[in-house]
Amino acid sequence: MITIIIFCAIISGIMGMNQTNIRKILAFSSINHLSWMISSMLFFETIWMFYFFTYMIITFNIIIILKKLNIFHLNQLFSSLNNFPMIKFLFTLNFMSLGGLPPFLGFMPKWLTIQMMIKMNMFFISFMIILMTLITLFFYMRIMTLSMIMSTNIKLPNMEIYQYTKNFNYIYMINVITLMSLLFITILFNLN
Repeated sequence: MITIIIFCAIISGIMGMNQTNIRKILAFSSINHLSWMISSMLFFETIWMFYFFTYMIITFNIIIILKKLNIFHLNQLFSSLNNFPMIKFLFTLNFMSLGGLPPFLGFMPKWLTIQMMIKMNMFFISFMIILMTLITLFFYMRIMTLSMIMSTNIKLPNMEIYQYTKNFNYIYMINVITLMSLLFITILFNLN
């Protein structure tokens, strides 16, 4: 199992570096998260369930946005998100959460997994997983930075923008609820 964990982390970090296809990036991201989930499965089933549930929600949010805007490659991402600044903001927050950056929802399961691995004296595995996750975080940050910086002059007519944003109301609601839930989860874990 330990070998599978390390191979999943290494393969996902290295293979996802030069991808421009969003599906492949998410596939290598899933392989990286698989190494975290297997690690958490070895120690504590509740952490694994929490990790899987969190990962599923964040990935669902990202996939909804990609499907709604019909995005498959990075260049489509940049041109599509420029027409919808709120969707661009939520997409960026979801990717930061998927990467496990501390103020976001995706940080909590990784933090709990690292704590359990350190308690079990599995320092090498935790070091390897963290190192390869930093590489994965690099290509997340590349996507987020480019999507925030790149701007195009392609604009939809006002009526089309209104119709499009009207259809995004449920996406706004789902994203805001899940991204803000870290506050409640932190309070829940500190009640012990």
